[in-house]
Amino acid sequence: MLDNVEVNGRTRTFTVVLPEQPSSVLVLVFHGSKQTGPKHREFTGRQYDTLTAQGATVAYLDGYRGNWNDARRESFFPARTENIDDVAFARAVAGRLGAKKVFAVGYSNGGQMVMRLIHEAPDLISGAVVIGATMPTPESFLVPDPAPAPVPMPVVLIAGTQDPIVAYHGGGLKWWARKVFKVGGQALSMPRSAGYYAARNGITQPPTTTTLPANESTSSVERTDFRDGERPPVVLFTIHGGGHTVPGPKRAPGILGKTNRDIRVADLVSELLLSHE
Repeated sequence: MLDNVEVNGRTRTFTVVLPEQPSSVLVLVFHGSKQTGPKHREFTGRQYDTLTAQGATVAYLDGYRGNWNDARRESFFPARTENIDDVAFARAVAGRLGAKKVFAVGYSNGGQMVMRLIHEAPDLISGAVVIGATMPTPESFLVPDPAPAPVPMPVVLIAGTQDPIVAYHGGGLKWWARKVFKVGGQALSMPRSAGYYAARNGITQPPTTTTLPANESTSSVERTDFRDGERPPVVLFTIHGGGHTVPGPKRAPGILGKTNRDIRVADLVSELLLSHE
């Protein structure tokens, strides 16, 4: 179902998938650069739709001219240069749908937007999944942690070691990617990004790492858990040989690299976020 809200004088659109019974639990899905909500829904094989079976409403949001204002200082796509208030958009959708518990899932530019929500709107979201995006360095990130202290929440990070666009080991995008996606700045490696969110959650225990069974993919999955008592966990899924893709039922175009099919992001949302609802 296509719906819309007015945000700062602009009509913003989103696609809603409803469970059988009315729900106060909402999963916001943020697409990647140059996508829309419906395109990302198909890109991911509609796997997030399955969360309605657990009683969650799923909303695929549409970015402004194909992007989200994700707070990376040096980016120069229209959502950033026009300072579009996508945080207000997320709040408006949650309000429109009557959500009392909100989780955010984002891919690439959408993953960067979810990182912004973690920092700027911890009162809105209760957990986050970030795919194919690494944490900007402090000098490249416009949103500092709120005072007096960060708000802990469960965070899941997913990245491929052979991502041709967002380097697993951090740094800046390659020249062609900066030009195509209009993105600048520097980022941490994915392991350092996970460590950053673990520290935000007050986790001081060393992480534990396990290799998951490989059944359907030529890429392999390594799971690293950051846990410390009752503190919200941080979990990093490293897709060895994986690309700039969303693990799950539908393979991405080959130019983006390999898509792992041994795990599904929707299952991780269910296990690590909705299970704590």
